[in-house]
This record gives sequence, C-alpha cells and structure tokens, in this order.
Amino acid sequence: MRSKVEKHGDQASWGLKLAAWGGLVFLHFPILIIFMYAFNTESAGFSFPPQGFTLNWFSVALARPDVLEAIKLSAQIAALATLVAMILGTLAAAALYRRDFFGKESISMLLILPIALPGIITGLALLAAFKSFGIEPGFLTIVIGHATFCVVIVYNNVIARFRRTSHSLIEASMDLGADGWQTFRYIVLPNLGSALLAGGMLAFALSFDEIIVTTFTAGHERTLPLWLLNQLSRPRDVPVTNVVAMLVMLVTMLPILGAYYLTKGGEGVAGSGK
Repeated sequence: MRSKVEKHGDQASWGLKLAAWGGLVFLHFPILIIFMYAFNTESAGFSFPPQGFTLNWFSVALARPDVLEAIKLSAQIAALATLVAMILGTLAAAALYRRDFFGKESISMLLILPIALPGIITGLALLAAFKSFGIEPGFLTIVIGHATFCVVIVYNNVIARFRRTSHSLIEASMDLGADGWQTFRYIVLPNLGSALLAGGMLAFALSFDEIIVTTFTAGHERTLPLWLLNQLSRPRDVPVTNVVAMLVMLVTMLPILGAYYLTKGGEGVAGSGK
C-alpha cells in the first residue's frame, strides 16, 4: 500500500505539470492566433472562428517588393552583426576566461551591460554617440547597434566552453612543438566549434527581429521588424502582416532550437573536467 506521502507527492507533481502547461499555453496562445489567421480566408478578416483555409496570403506577401526588401535588409544586418559579434566575443572570452587581473570583473560587467539594460536606454545611448561623432543613422549604425548586444551572446557561449575545456590540451600541444596558430586551429577551434555556431545562431536570431535599438539607429532604413510595426496602421494588410510575422517567428525559432541542441551536450567536450 502506498503511503500518504507518496500520494501527496504524486498530486503535487501533477499540479506542477498542469501549472507548467498552463504557463506555456498562456505564453504561446497569441503566437498560435497569428499562425491560425495567417491561413485564414480573405473574406474572414479577424472573425472567430476562422471561416476557411487558404495559402493565398503567402504568395501575396512574397510577391510584394517592400516585404522582400525588408527581409533582405534584416538578413544582411543580422549576418554582419553576427560576424562582428563572433570575432569580438571570442577574443573577449579568450582574454578573460583564465587570467585574473585588476578590473576583470568590471570588464565582464561592461560586456554584459548592453543586453542587461533596457533596449530604449541602449538605443538612446547609441544615437547620442553617433550624433556626437557626426554619423548619420543608417545601415552601418544598425549593424553597430546590433553587434553591441550580440557580442554578449557569443561571449557567454564561448567563455562557458573555455571553462569546460582543459588547459592541459593547449599545454600538451605547445609541448609537442605546435605554434600558437596551430594550437588554435587544431585544438582550441574544434573545441569551440559548436559553442561558436550556437552563439552565432542565437545572435543572428536576436538581431533579425530586434526593433527597439533599431528604431533609434535605423534612420531611413526599414528592417523587417520596423516594416511590421508600420503595418499596424494598415488594417487592410492584416493577413499579409500575419504571414510575415509567422515567417519571422519561424526564422528566429529555428536558430534558437539549433543552438539548444548544439550546446546541451557541452559537458562532453574533450578534456572537460580532466
């Protein structure tokens, strides 16, 4: 016969599961609504329940030049910001992960600060800095603005991998006659590969749908999130807006899932814990 404690534990477990599923439904219900209305028929509008199923809005959205230009611009900015973040984030992690020196904690805090601060503060600060140097907002300023917080994503992934990688591997490589470049290419980089890829994918996803910092640094450029924001004042374009919003969610969700699967086995890195 099962004890009262075990029965109470089972009830608590079911309660926690229901609370977790309830939280997930609460968080994702608006997203499901967007997905549902992206396939709604033309005459149905926002009537509930949807009156039909159609793929027509996908062809309409992908045939519009303004949508394609916004997607292209967002992809270019995200790619460049990710490249800058991967270089700077990796160098920063390599400089900070092992050595202790005066001001190390302050530097670490400054690296994390752009993503810890509210986006409106970061955007205002970047705009003020660009104006003080006489730089007009545009493509370059958006890339710089996105790179400031994407660096943090790459830095966190890489430094975590550095800490799980045994330094004796590097010492053994140097003892066997490898120079610094060979050690980096054959020892360090393979161990950092999945962390770099995961950090880059997360940074790309974060940059692709960023809107707050972009609003302050875009000037006359219109990225895909800014295009979506502008569409809120055009109720006749709601079906197209739903389709584009769904595509943005898919584009940002897939890299996040990929990064999760790349890093969840990080404890198996060669030399970790040895």
